[in-house]
Amino acid sequence: MSGNTGVDISRTFGALLIGSLSASFLSGAVTIQSLVYHKLYPTDEAALKILVLAIWLLDACHTGFIWASQWEYFIAFYGNEGKIDYIPTTLALSIATTGILTFLVQSFFAHRIFLLSKRKWSVVAPVVIFAVLRLMSAAATTGTMLHYRSFIQFRDNVRWLFTLGLALSSMVDIWITSSLFILLKRSKLEGGSLDGVIDTLILYTFETGSVTCAATVVSMICWIVIPTELIFMALHFVIGKFYATSLLVTLNTRRGLRDVQSRGSSSRSGGRRAAFVLDNRRATRISKDGFIGSSSQTRYQDVGKGTVTELQINVERSIQYTRDSF
Repeated sequence: MSGNTGVDISRTFGALLIGSLSASFLSGAVTIQSLVYHKLYPTDEAALKILVLAIWLLDACHTGFIWASQWEYFIAFYGNEGKIDYIPTTLALSIATTGILTFLVQSFFAHRIFLLSKRKWSVVAPVVIFAVLRLMSAAATTGTMLHYRSFIQFRDNVRWLFTLGLALSSMVDIWITSSLFILLKRSKLEGGSLDGVIDTLILYTFETGSVTCAATVVSMICWIVIPTELIFMALHFVIGKFYATSLLVTLNTRRGLRDVQSRGSSSRSGGRRAAFVLDNRRATRISKDGFIGSSSQTRYQDVGKGTVTELQINVERSIQYTRDSF
């Protein structure tokens, strides 16, 4: 079949098959992370629970679209050489699903940037604008694929559209990672007792941001350099999974961050003691036995010097409150 049509099966449908298997494996990880979230954080606000549920449903739909397209390629169209270049509806819908999932995850991180920047719209506005453009590009890509129904025609007529979507996604990832890094470093320089937590957050930021950005960039390079092969589409299958995992891991690591913070607070307060202050003052009224007592303090008379030594006990208590969004 490959000799007659000029199509390298191993680099087209073979790549799609490997990409589908990898996406299914990552989809299982997304499901586990979702279950862990609902188990560990039952008291979270409704908005976060709805977001996690939406991410899981979109991921499940995305996996279903992927395998439905593989069914058409390997079962329904088996042996039909005229369908090798065909774009199934489910394959086109998988791109739109990835775009929606990516938009939700990037909006979540944009909200975190908005809070960390003390509600500065100038910092978060580029993320929102590029994320919306990325979503529109994904929708347009799906529409044009359904219109042409051919990889060759799609590549010859609107090749720039798919490139634009991947480029916008990479720009948003870079902006989010850079903004979070700068804001977290600035928070650390301001001082406080959250240095360990901030260091961990910086590490998580680089790990999650670099994975999604790297997958998007590699897919774009394959699309530009070898557009006749479907390696770019195989990589696109796993991009949405990386985004879903990055959001869920960010939410599920909050308990670990709390443990880091509590250990740091206990180690700093372990050597703290109550302050004892001795204050010498003149007695205004002294009883005959030389002793004055009260409910709040105790004074002892030094009969030889005619002075009173006052013993004060000051107890200091500090309460630290940290929001999960930080």
